[in-house]
Amino acid sequence: MEKSQNLCVWRMLRSFSILLMHLSSIAMGKKLVFVTNNSTKSRKQYAKKFLSLGILVNEDEIFSSSFAAAMYLKVNDFPREKKVYVIGEEGILEELEQAGFTALGGPADGKKNIELKSDCLFEHDKNVGAVIVGLDQHINFYKLQYGTLCIRENPGCLFIATNRDAVGHLTDLQEWPGAGCMVAAICGTTQKEPITVGKPSTFLMDFLLQKYNITTSRMCMVGDRLDTDILFGQNAGCRTLLVFSGVTNESNYEDLSKEVKPEYYTNSIADMLRYI
Repeated sequence: MEKSQNLCVWRMLRSFSILLMHLSSIAMGKKLVFVTNNSTKSRKQYAKKFLSLGILVNEDEIFSSSFAAAMYLKVNDFPREKKVYVIGEEGILEELEQAGFTALGGPADGKKNIELKSDCLFEHDKNVGAVIVGLDQHINFYKLQYGTLCIRENPGCLFIATNRDAVGHLTDLQEWPGAGCMVAAICGTTQKEPITVGKPSTFLMDFLLQKYNITTSRMCMVGDRLDTDILFGQNAGCRTLLVFSGVTNESNYEDLSKEVKPEYYTNSIADMLRYI
């Protein structure tokens, strides 16, 4: 690959953590799946992105927090006649649609404004039974009010967070606010805590265990964040490998690893090639 394409591949992989699983049916005895807290894309969109970079990854090998949010509703028998309000981006909407749910909000509501007047009454759909909050680059006052009213006024309305990452590497030069920022805003206005389906919650692990029929002790979680990737692996009973290529690096490792320590650590995923 040329240098520019290598950089694109690196940016793509940096948003994922990798779960290595030993499966006797695979020639090398290993299987890779990709787990990401980034909910802005669906599994189908991620598979297309991988392919555009020359990497063949099947959709069912990708486990995103957008997929996890839709699956949470599905496994908990969320009523099909109920609607879902999304504070987030296209990935959540696509996964909800694929799972057979009706979704509102998302990017379209990023263009809506509120004109505050003394006689202003903000209307919301009383049939919304769940609010899903993820990373939203177009969050605004309209979305915050809509989600808040649904959770506070619609009986039994669920509050689901795709993840609560404080920051994310959206560009190469600096960190940007993560989904945790949007989730915190709704927590503040509703005085409620969400159901979190992304890492470090082990909700996604249930799907992995069912699909591959393998014990977590034979898995290794590889990631670059202690508070999500490594903690996810530890919570599930996996082996853990931290790579110093993202949020956690060698310079801040000692400060961040006081409570969560990986079993192994290395500078780059590429280091693994020497041992495979």
